[in-house]
Amino acid sequence: DEYTDFIFRFEFKLTEGANNGIGIRAEMGKDAAYYGMEIQVLDHYNKIYQPGLRDYQYHGSVYGIIPTQNRDQLKPVGEWNEEEIYVKGDNIRVTLNGVVITEGNIREATKNGNYDKKEHPGLFNKKGYIGFLGHGSTLWYRNVRVKALK
Repeated sequence: DEYTDFIFRFEFKLTEGANNGIGIRAEMGKDAAYYGMEIQVLDHYNKIYQPGLRDYQYHGSVYGIIPTQNRDQLKPVGEWNEEEIYVKGDNIRVTLNGVVITEGNIREATKNGNYDKKEHPGLFNKKGYIGFLGHGSTLWYRNVRVKALK
C-alpha cells in the first residue's frame, strides 16, 4: 500500500559497518532517497565512516534533508534497537530507543536549498511506499508494523 501520514515502528540489529535505509513516501522502482525520502539506517560509529560522514548521513537522518540531532542513541553492533518514524504532513520525527533523535519540517528544512545540494524531485510526495533500502549490508529487522494516520 501507499501511505500518506503514518507511524512506522520496527526493531533492527546492525552488523559492522552496516548501511541501509527506510524509504518513505517513495515512488515504486526509483531511488527512494530522491524520489521520496530515506531515513538512514547506519552503523555510524564504524571507523570506515569516520571521519567523513556529513551531518545528514548519520543514523536517523532524513538523507540529504534533515540531519539527526542526537547521534548517541544507537546501540552497539549486535544489539537490538527500537525505532519509530512518525510522518504527518511535512513533519517527520524519528525516535530511537525511546529518544527523539531527528525532528523537523521538510519545507522549513529546504527553504534555503537542500542540505546535500542535490535534487530531490520526490521530496514533497503526498503519499508513497515504505520500503527497506538495501545497500549490500547484512542486518536484521523484526516486529515491523505500520499504522496509517487519518
